[in-house]
Amino acid sequence: MMWDRVARLIGDSNLEKLARKTVGVVGVGSGGGFVAQSLAMSGVGGFVLVDDDTLEAHNVVRHVADHRAVGQPKVDVVAELIRQRNPDARIETHRGRIEAHMDALNGLDLLIVGVDGEQVKYILNESCLARHLPAVYAGVYERGEGGDAVLIRPYDGPCYACWAAELREGLQAIGQDDGGALDYGMIGAEGTLEAEPGLWLHVVRVASAQADIALRYLLGTDGDLPGNTVILANTALEIIEGTQTPPYGAVWVDVQRDPGCLVCGATSRDESAAQMSLDDLAQHAGIEINATDADESAGAS
Repeated sequence: MMWDRVARLIGDSNLEKLARKTVGVVGVGSGGGFVAQSLAMSGVGGFVLVDDDTLEAHNVVRHVADHRAVGQPKVDVVAELIRQRNPDARIETHRGRIEAHMDALNGLDLLIVGVDGEQVKYILNESCLARHLPAVYAGVYERGEGGDAVLIRPYDGPCYACWAAELREGLQAIGQDDGGALDYGMIGAEGTLEAEPGLWLHVVRVASAQADIALRYLLGTDGDLPGNTVILANTALEIIEGTQTPPYGAVWVDVQRDPGCLVCGATSRDESAAQMSLDDLAQHAGIEINATDADESAGAS
């Protein structure tokens, strides 16, 4: 039996539990594609894949697919890779931006967010809150120097908006500029993580953490984690002020929900907050978003 070794590790009942779960993956590029395939290889039985991108030759050095798939939609490529690992997997694909396929989030057990654009993440955050849908977000820093992954449980801890505001303001990490503003995660002018993620091995270290956190949540063992956020150092990084985290090191953070968050806090029920734009929310989190981000592809390369 192909699942014998997995069953011995996690138990037959847990394997049966995973087979019944359905995970959505928005953005099946370098990180999301790896997470989707990893979860399929761990026994997850259902997938909903959303991406508007096509695999190009330059993507191959940072993707689970190879040159044989160049020119094909990434959702179709990753769906086939999942089937090759688990022929019984239930797979639904949507080619396009998530904004045009929001119904794809209905009925999921967990969402994997594999997109770079902050504006898209804010849209997904609000949709997850409306559905009480937990999600695991991840980001890779410039040139693969490190990255982070966070499990967001709606109304049981921070939403993505208050998580981003707290983490980027609260951690003395990854380079303060001369004006004291924290350039956490190398946020660029377009409101995204800068598109220089380094080698795939650095990307997948972060994606592997994202996949493992997702698996723990699906199995109900995420309560053993020391926080809701892990920050990974691929090179030496000053994640906590005055402390150098060595290569392969990690720091766990437990970001708390902000009662005044404009999205999930009490203020979000006010009429004034309901009329807030995504730009207003992004500014609240210390992120600059411009028009280019709105047109950004919903899949990392």
